[in-house]
Amino acid sequence: MNAAGTLLGAALALPLAMLLACLSSRLRTKMPALLAIAPVPALAAALLGSGGTLALPQMLLLLRFTLDVPGALLLGVAALLWIAAGIYASAWLQDRPDGGRFVVWWLLTLSGSIGVFIAADLVSFYLVFSMVSLAAYGLIVDDGTPRARRNGLIYVALALLGEAFLLMAFVLLAQGIAGDSLLIRDAVATLPTSPWRASILILLILGFGAKIGLVPFHVWMPLAYRAAPIPAAAVLSGAAVKAGVIGLIRFLPLNVATPGWGEALVVAGLFSAFYGVAIGITQRNPKTVLAYSSVSQMGVIGTVLGMGLAVGDGDAALSVGFYAAHHTLAKGALFLAVGVAQITGARRLWPVVLLPATIVSLGLAGFPLTGGALAKLVVKVPVGDGIVGTFMSLSSAGTTLLMLHFLCRLAVSSAASATSTVPARLALPWLAMALACVVVPWAIYLTVMDGSIADVVARATLWGAFWPCLLGGALAIGLRRVGGRLPRVPDGDIAGVVVAGATRFARAMGVLLERLDEVLRQWPVAGVALVGVAVVLTALMLTGR
Repeated sequence: MNAAGTLLGAALALPLAMLLACLSSRLRTKMPALLAIAPVPALAAALLGSGGTLALPQMLLLLRFTLDVPGALLLGVAALLWIAAGIYASAWLQDRPDGGRFVVWWLLTLSGSIGVFIAADLVSFYLVFSMVSLAAYGLIVDDGTPRARRNGLIYVALALLGEAFLLMAFVLLAQGIAGDSLLIRDAVATLPTSPWRASILILLILGFGAKIGLVPFHVWMPLAYRAAPIPAAAVLSGAAVKAGVIGLIRFLPLNVATPGWGEALVVAGLFSAFYGVAIGITQRNPKTVLAYSSVSQMGVIGTVLGMGLAVGDGDAALSVGFYAAHHTLAKGALFLAVGVAQITGARRLWPVVLLPATIVSLGLAGFPLTGGALAKLVVKVPVGDGIVGTFMSLSSAGTTLLMLHFLCRLAVSSAASATSTVPARLALPWLAMALACVVVPWAIYLTVMDGSIADVVARATLWGAFWPCLLGGALAIGLRRVGGRLPRVPDGDIAGVVVAGATRFARAMGVLLERLDEVLRQWPVAGVALVGVAVVLTALMLTGR
């Protein structure tokens, strides 16, 4: 094993070792203070381990891990977010006697979040993908309220549905591989000529589309992000959702033109991009607004991948990786901003929260010279200047509108006392992430992406980034005047209506679900359950061979 492979092993080993240490009640009480340490090897792997490989022995199912450039981009920024959110979570958990339970769910989700970016074969990818999806339930329902449990159950139902689609797709992919290989690259290489190509592609798009929240699978996002505590919402919205993005990057045959499926993904992506804005502007809770913003941004990513799939542009993978990396930083930072705003007095809100949040929010919309402007400049290559490119620019205007609405909702969420001061342990992670939203994309653009400053400051580029923000600002002014007349769409929109109609059945099942939830949320049982699920899924995968 080379040094790069050792780093990949350490990236997975440390959070799992910390999870194992939680078997000791004495060590478990110390874990909240150590959460920020767990992702550090993953950050080192992203910086120094690109191109490395790790092959586990037969007793560990011969699982293989590797790190390419898109995976390194996403692993690095995800690790940064997990570190910052870990610092925030450590302070938040300080006075909680049940913090150990939260830590276990946190470490399980972190392990899966790291694993998806480096998994190289079908079995390892499915195992870590299932881990990041299922373990997130414990973070969502942390406060134990009936609303949180309801939202968590909806999340789990959609997560299991998506994983069922993926399991079927992976079995069909495994059937087409010659020899004993289960490597993802070998499976994707057989996809264009597979007799099950259409079935595999629709299952992949449905499975990963559910994870990234493409409409109509989006309903879990506003429900889960609103229910989850601030540090959990930050990592779920920024890092964990990228499991679906890296899945699409890994499994779609982007090097082979597949016009019909690519165009279908473009349509689904554009619809999600505008749908997220349309519903988001009706919301009042800033966390819910951010959730619908994620629906919109994941739609943009789906559109770019669809364009790459339609014309066989393999370079679209790296472009999407860069765009998703910026989204990871920005969305995670803004959720931390929500938590800081809630305990900051109105007199201190501007310098501590609103000013940096405005920069990050407008960056998400692509304001000139921000990290978001660089991300949109990069994805413009696979998107082009045609009708799809025009819709993408209009989606930037929609993002501007939505983020300005978010800032308005953030401004009214300050602490009751006008002079309240946020503790440094909570403010510093937020401010560090806000700074990273500007610095890190520039560093990646000039090095990994081989970008040019001249391209960024060209008159056409600056105007192309500015006019959608200008249009979005004008729409925001109009929204302020008519906002009171907008319909009050429940968070989760489609799910909200369905759940409201099923209230009587939910009450009848309430006692059973509550008892089941109390058992499942005990971390030893949860850990064993997840391992059991992993073993069963692995057996099914191997049987499918």
